[in-house]
Amino acid sequence: MNDLQWYTVGDARILKIQDLTLAALTPEHLLPDWDDATALQVYPDLSETLDASETKILLSVHSWLIKDRGRNILVDTGAGNSKARPAALYFDHLHTVWLENLMRAGVRPEDIDFVLLTHLHVDHVGWNTCLQNGIWVPTFPNARYVFSRAEYDFFSNPVHDSIRNKTSFMTRIDSVDPIISVGLADQIDVDGSEVLEGISFHPTPGHTPHHASVVLKSGMERALFTGDVMHHPIQVCFPEWSAVFDADPQTAIISRKWALNYAVEHDAALFTSHFPITSAGRVMTSDQERGWSFL
Repeated sequence: MNDLQWYTVGDARILKIQDLTLAALTPEHLLPDWDDATALQVYPDLSETLDASETKILLSVHSWLIKDRGRNILVDTGAGNSKARPAALYFDHLHTVWLENLMRAGVRPEDIDFVLLTHLHVDHVGWNTCLQNGIWVPTFPNARYVFSRAEYDFFSNPVHDSIRNKTSFMTRIDSVDPIISVGLADQIDVDGSEVLEGISFHPTPGHTPHHASVVLKSGMERALFTGDVMHHPIQVCFPEWSAVFDADPQTAIISRKWALNYAVEHDAALFTSHFPITSAGRVMTSDQERGWSFL
Protein backbone atom coordinates (compact mmCIF):
# COMPACT_ATOMS: atom_id res chain seq x y z
CA MET A 1 0.00 0.00 0.00
CA ASN A 2 3.01 2.30 0.08
CA ASP A 3 2.40 3.42 -3.50
CA LEU A 4 -1.14 4.57 -2.73
CA GLN A 5 -1.56 8.31 -2.27
CA TRP A 6 -3.64 8.81 0.84
CA TYR A 7 -4.74 12.27 1.93
CA THR A 8 -5.37 13.27 5.53
CA VAL A 9 -8.24 15.53 6.60
CA GLY A 10 -8.42 15.72 10.39
CA ASP A 11 -8.45 12.10 11.52
CA ALA A 12 -9.82 10.86 8.20
CA ARG A 13 -7.81 9.28 5.39
CA ILE A 14 -8.92 9.63 1.77
CA LEU A 15 -7.83 7.71 -1.35
CA LYS A 16 -8.77 7.98 -5.02
CA ILE A 17 -10.01 4.70 -6.53
CA GLN A 18 -9.43 5.03 -10.27
CA ASP A 19 -11.92 3.69 -12.80
CA LEU A 20 -10.83 5.18 -16.14
CA THR A 21 -9.53 8.31 -17.84
CA LEU A 22 -11.16 9.82 -20.92
CA ALA A 23 -9.50 12.00 -23.54
CA ALA A 24 -12.45 12.63 -25.81
CA LEU A 25 -13.32 16.33 -25.73
CA THR A 26 -11.49 19.45 -26.82
CA PRO A 27 -11.48 22.32 -24.31
CA GLU A 28 -13.98 24.20 -26.48
CA HIS A 29 -16.30 21.21 -26.55
CA LEU A 30 -16.23 20.69 -22.80
CA LEU A 31 -16.44 24.38 -21.93
CA PRO A 32 -18.20 26.35 -24.70
CA ASP A 33 -16.89 29.69 -23.34
CA TRP A 34 -13.28 28.48 -23.55
CA ASP A 35 -10.67 30.89 -24.89
CA ASP A 36 -7.10 29.61 -25.27
CA ALA A 37 -5.34 32.92 -24.63
CA THR A 38 -7.42 33.72 -21.56
CA ALA A 39 -7.03 30.22 -20.15
CA LEU A 40 -3.24 30.18 -20.56
CA GLN A 41 -2.91 33.59 -18.99
CA VAL A 42 -4.44 32.48 -15.70
CA TYR A 43 -3.48 28.77 -15.84
CA PRO A 44 -0.01 28.46 -17.41
CA ASP A 45 0.22 24.76 -16.50
CA LEU A 46 -2.71 23.99 -18.76
CA SER A 47 -0.84 21.22 -20.59
CA GLU A 48 -0.88 19.04 -17.46
CA THR A 49 -4.64 18.69 -17.91
CA LEU A 50 -4.42 17.70 -21.59
CA ASP A 51 -3.59 14.49 -23.43
CA ALA A 52 -0.26 13.89 -25.20
CA SER A 53 -1.46 15.72 -28.30
CA GLU A 54 -2.46 18.69 -26.11
CA THR A 55 -5.77 18.88 -27.95
CA LYS A 56 -8.10 16.92 -25.65
CA ILE A 57 -8.90 17.42 -21.99
CA LEU A 58 -8.18 14.53 -19.64
CA LEU A 59 -11.24 13.64 -17.60
CA SER A 60 -10.72 11.22 -14.74
CA VAL A 61 -13.53 8.91 -13.61
CA HIS A 62 -13.04 7.60 -10.08
CA SER A 63 -14.41 7.19 -6.57
CA TRP A 64 -13.15 8.53 -3.27
CA LEU A 65 -12.59 6.09 -0.42
CA ILE A 66 -12.83 7.62 3.05
CA LYS A 67 -11.64 5.84 6.18
CA ASP A 68 -13.07 7.78 9.13
CA ARG A 69 -14.36 6.94 12.61
CA GLY A 70 -13.98 3.24 11.89
CA ARG A 71 -16.11 3.49 8.75
CA ASN A 72 -15.29 2.72 5.13
CA ILE A 73 -17.13 5.21 2.94
CA LEU A 74 -17.25 5.63 -0.83
CA VAL A 75 -18.16 8.90 -2.52
CA ASP A 76 -19.57 7.99 -5.95
CA THR A 77 -18.84 4.69 -7.67
CA GLY A 78 -17.58 5.38 -11.19
CA ALA A 79 -18.98 3.89 -14.37
CA GLY A 80 -19.15 0.16 -13.61
CA ASN A 81 -18.51 -2.84 -15.82
CA SER A 82 -20.55 -4.72 -18.41
CA LYS A 83 -23.31 -2.14 -18.63
CA ALA A 84 -25.11 -1.28 -21.86
CA ARG A 85 -24.72 2.42 -22.61
CA PRO A 86 -25.65 2.79 -26.29
CA ALA A 87 -26.08 6.56 -26.01
CA ALA A 88 -22.83 7.03 -24.04
CA LEU A 89 -20.34 4.77 -25.79
CA TYR A 90 -17.38 5.77 -23.62
CA PHE A 91 -19.11 3.86 -20.81
CA ASP A 92 -20.55 1.01 -22.87
CA HIS A 93 -19.69 -2.52 -21.69
CA LEU A 94 -16.57 -1.45 -19.85
CA HIS A 95 -14.06 -3.82 -18.28
CA THR A 96 -12.00 -1.71 -15.87
CA VAL A 97 -9.99 -2.73 -12.81
CA TRP A 98 -11.82 -0.40 -10.39
CA LEU A 99 -12.72 -3.29 -8.07
CA GLU A 100 -9.12 -4.50 -8.01
CA ASN A 101 -7.99 -0.95 -7.22
CA LEU A 102 -10.35 -0.87 -4.25
CA MET A 103 -9.00 -4.17 -2.95
CA ARG A 104 -5.42 -2.95 -3.40
CA ALA A 105 -6.32 -0.44 -0.70
CA GLY A 106 -7.13 -3.33 1.63
CA VAL A 107 -10.89 -2.87 1.33
CA ARG A 108 -13.24 -5.58 0.06
CA PRO A 109 -16.72 -4.76 -1.27
CA GLU A 110 -18.30 -6.24 1.86
CA ASP A 111 -16.18 -3.87 4.01
CA ILE A 112 -17.92 -0.74 2.67
CA ASP A 113 -20.29 0.77 5.23
CA PHE A 114 -21.70 3.73 3.30
CA VAL A 115 -21.90 4.82 -0.35
CA LEU A 116 -22.57 8.54 -0.82
CA LEU A 117 -23.82 9.58 -4.26
CA THR A 118 -23.51 13.19 -5.38
CA HIS A 119 -25.92 12.58 -8.27
CA LEU A 120 -27.20 9.73 -10.40
CA HIS A 121 -25.27 10.11 -13.65
CA VAL A 122 -23.76 7.15 -15.49
CA ASP A 123 -20.17 7.77 -14.32
CA HIS A 124 -21.04 8.21 -10.65
CA VAL A 125 -23.21 5.22 -9.75
CA GLY A 126 -22.01 2.40 -12.03
CA TRP A 127 -20.24 0.27 -9.45
CA ASN A 128 -23.30 0.38 -7.19
CA THR A 129 -24.14 -2.95 -8.77
CA CYS A 130 -22.42 -5.81 -10.53
CA LEU A 131 -23.69 -8.63 -12.69
CA GLN A 132 -24.24 -12.01 -11.06
CA ASN A 133 -25.97 -14.81 -12.98
CA GLY A 134 -27.53 -12.26 -15.29
CA ILE A 135 -28.91 -10.12 -12.46
CA TRP A 136 -27.70 -6.73 -11.21
CA VAL A 137 -26.96 -7.05 -7.50
CA PRO A 138 -25.44 -4.62 -4.97
CA THR A 139 -21.65 -4.58 -5.15
CA PHE A 140 -21.48 -3.51 -1.50
CA PRO A 141 -23.98 -5.78 0.27
CA ASN A 142 -23.38 -4.38 3.76
CA ALA A 143 -23.50 -0.70 2.81
CA ARG A 144 -26.18 1.94 3.10
CA TYR A 145 -26.42 3.90 -0.15
CA VAL A 146 -27.22 7.56 0.56
CA PHE A 147 -28.53 9.90 -2.14
CA SER A 148 -31.04 12.62 -2.91
CA ARG A 149 -34.68 11.60 -2.95
CA ALA A 150 -35.48 14.45 -5.35
CA GLU A 151 -32.69 13.36 -7.73
CA TYR A 152 -34.08 9.84 -7.84
CA ASP A 153 -37.63 11.11 -8.37
CA PHE A 154 -36.45 13.31 -11.25
CA PHE A 155 -34.82 10.41 -13.09
CA SER A 156 -37.83 8.19 -12.42
CA ASN A 157 -40.42 10.53 -13.90
CA PRO A 158 -41.15 9.64 -17.56
CA VAL A 159 -41.67 13.34 -18.28
CA HIS A 160 -37.89 13.80 -18.00
CA ASP A 161 -36.94 10.85 -20.21
CA SER A 162 -35.41 13.09 -22.87
CA ILE A 163 -32.47 12.65 -25.23
CA ARG A 164 -30.23 14.34 -22.65
CA ASN A 165 -31.43 12.05 -19.88
CA LYS A 166 -31.72 8.77 -21.82
CA THR A 167 -28.55 7.25 -20.37
CA SER A 168 -29.47 8.40 -16.86
CA PHE A 169 -32.76 6.52 -17.06
CA MET A 170 -30.96 3.36 -18.19
CA THR A 171 -28.42 3.88 -15.42
CA ARG A 172 -31.14 4.24 -12.80
CA ILE A 173 -32.65 0.91 -13.83
CA ASP A 174 -29.46 -1.17 -13.55
CA SER A 175 -27.48 0.77 -10.95
CA VAL A 176 -29.97 2.37 -8.54
CA ASP A 177 -33.25 0.46 -8.65
CA PRO A 178 -31.58 -2.82 -7.55
CA ILE A 179 -30.28 -1.02 -4.45
CA ILE A 180 -33.73 0.24 -3.56
CA SER A 181 -35.40 -3.10 -4.22
CA VAL A 182 -33.27 -4.86 -1.57
CA GLY A 183 -33.71 -2.09 1.00
CA LEU A 184 -30.18 -0.68 1.03
CA ALA A 185 -31.06 2.89 -0.02
CA ASP A 186 -31.39 5.90 2.26
CA GLN A 187 -33.00 8.63 0.18
CA ILE A 188 -32.50 12.00 1.85
CA ASP A 189 -33.51 15.63 1.63
CA VAL A 190 -30.40 17.59 0.63
CA ASP A 191 -30.38 20.58 2.96
CA GLY A 192 -26.89 20.77 4.45
CA SER A 193 -27.81 18.88 7.60
CA GLU A 194 -25.66 16.06 8.96
CA VAL A 195 -26.84 12.72 7.59
CA LEU A 196 -24.03 10.70 9.19
CA GLU A 197 -21.59 11.75 11.87
CA GLY A 198 -19.30 14.27 10.17
CA ILE A 199 -21.07 13.98 6.79
CA SER A 200 -23.48 16.45 5.20
CA PHE A 201 -24.97 16.84 1.72
CA HIS A 202 -25.27 20.37 0.32
CA PRO A 203 -27.44 21.41 -2.63
CA THR A 204 -25.36 22.34 -5.69
CA PRO A 205 -27.89 22.08 -8.53
CA GLY A 206 -27.28 22.91 -12.16
CA HIS A 207 -25.33 19.95 -13.45
CA THR A 208 -28.44 17.96 -12.59
CA PRO A 209 -31.54 19.50 -11.02
CA HIS A 210 -30.76 18.02 -7.60
CA HIS A 211 -27.00 17.58 -7.66
CA ALA A 212 -25.32 17.61 -4.24
CA SER A 213 -21.81 18.13 -2.92
CA VAL A 214 -20.63 16.29 0.18
CA VAL A 215 -18.79 17.78 3.15
CA LEU A 216 -16.68 15.73 5.55
CA LYS A 217 -15.79 17.31 8.88
CA SER A 218 -13.05 15.57 10.84
CA GLY A 219 -11.38 17.25 13.78
CA MET A 220 -10.87 20.89 12.86
CA GLU A 221 -10.59 20.20 9.13
CA ARG A 222 -13.02 19.83 6.24
CA ALA A 223 -13.10 18.18 2.85
CA LEU A 224 -15.53 19.09 0.07
CA PHE A 225 -16.38 16.40 -2.46
CA THR A 226 -17.56 18.52 -5.35
CA GLY A 227 -19.21 15.97 -7.61
CA ASP A 228 -19.72 17.60 -11.01
CA VAL A 229 -19.80 21.20 -9.86
CA MET A 230 -16.56 21.51 -11.87
CA HIS A 231 -14.98 19.49 -14.67
CA HIS A 232 -11.68 21.36 -15.13
CA PRO A 233 -9.41 23.45 -12.85
CA ILE A 234 -9.86 26.51 -15.10
CA GLN A 235 -13.37 26.79 -13.65
CA VAL A 236 -11.81 27.79 -10.33
CA CYS A 237 -10.50 30.86 -12.15
CA PHE A 238 -13.60 31.29 -14.32
CA PRO A 239 -16.64 29.87 -12.51
CA GLU A 240 -18.80 31.49 -15.19
CA TRP A 241 -17.57 28.86 -17.67
CA SER A 242 -20.13 26.06 -17.47
CA ALA A 243 -19.60 22.60 -18.92
CA VAL A 244 -21.56 21.22 -21.84
CA PHE A 245 -22.85 18.53 -19.47
CA ASP A 246 -24.60 21.04 -17.18
CA ALA A 247 -28.36 20.79 -17.61
CA ASP A 248 -28.88 24.34 -16.30
CA PRO A 249 -25.67 26.32 -16.92
CA GLN A 250 -26.76 29.47 -15.06
CA THR A 251 -27.72 27.55 -11.94
CA ALA A 252 -24.46 25.59 -12.21
CA ILE A 253 -22.54 28.88 -12.05
CA ILE A 254 -24.25 29.76 -8.77
CA SER A 255 -23.44 26.33 -7.32
CA ARG A 256 -19.83 26.53 -8.50
CA LYS A 257 -19.37 29.89 -6.81
CA TRP A 258 -20.92 28.50 -3.63
CA ALA A 259 -18.49 25.56 -3.63
CA LEU A 260 -15.47 27.79 -4.23
CA ASN A 261 -16.57 30.20 -1.50
CA TYR A 262 -17.11 27.31 0.88
CA ALA A 263 -13.62 25.97 0.17
CA VAL A 264 -12.02 29.36 0.84
CA GLU A 265 -14.06 30.21 3.92
CA HIS A 266 -13.46 26.82 5.56
CA ASP A 267 -9.98 26.14 4.16
CA ALA A 268 -11.44 22.90 2.82
CA ALA A 269 -9.52 20.49 0.61
CA LEU A 270 -11.42 19.76 -2.60
CA PHE A 271 -11.84 16.25 -3.91
CA THR A 272 -13.14 16.56 -7.45
CA SER A 273 -14.81 14.01 -9.68
CA HIS A 274 -13.12 14.65 -13.04
CA PHE A 275 -9.94 16.69 -12.64
CA PRO A 276 -6.92 14.68 -13.86
CA ILE A 277 -3.65 13.87 -12.03
CA THR A 278 -4.43 13.60 -8.29
CA SER A 279 -7.96 15.06 -8.72
CA ALA A 280 -7.53 16.65 -5.27
CA GLY A 281 -6.39 20.15 -4.43
CA ARG A 282 -7.03 23.51 -2.87
CA VAL A 283 -8.39 26.84 -4.00
CA MET A 284 -5.60 29.40 -3.81
CA THR A 285 -6.37 33.10 -3.34
CA SER A 286 -4.18 36.06 -4.28
CA ASP A 287 -5.15 39.70 -4.86
CA GLN A 288 -8.85 38.81 -5.04
CA GLU A 289 -8.10 36.19 -7.70
CA ARG A 290 -8.49 32.44 -7.31
CA GLY A 291 -6.50 29.59 -8.72
CA TRP A 292 -6.07 25.84 -8.33
CA SER A 293 -3.26 23.86 -6.78
CA PHE A 294 -3.17 20.07 -6.97
CA LEU A 295 -2.38 18.18 -3.77
